Amino acid sequence: MYLRDKNSGDLVEVLDLAAVFDPCRMTVNGRFHAGEELQDPADFEKDNLAFPSGEALPTCWIDPNYRARAS
Repeated sequence: MYLRDKNSGDLVEVLDLAAVFDPCRMTVNGRFHAGEELQDPADFEKDNLAFPSGEALPTCWIDPNYRARAS
């Protein structure tokens, strides 16, 4: 899965999909997918990631209390 880093605009290849879907984890492990060389893995804050289209990540992926806030 690829997400876009909001700060740089570069794509991030997500290496741990479970972390993306887990609202209790604030970071995901991935690597920038830019340039010709394979980048080293790093942790990325989910708040700084979006879908490649620019759409924000679903609230249920980033907020562990999303059900309480929806009421």
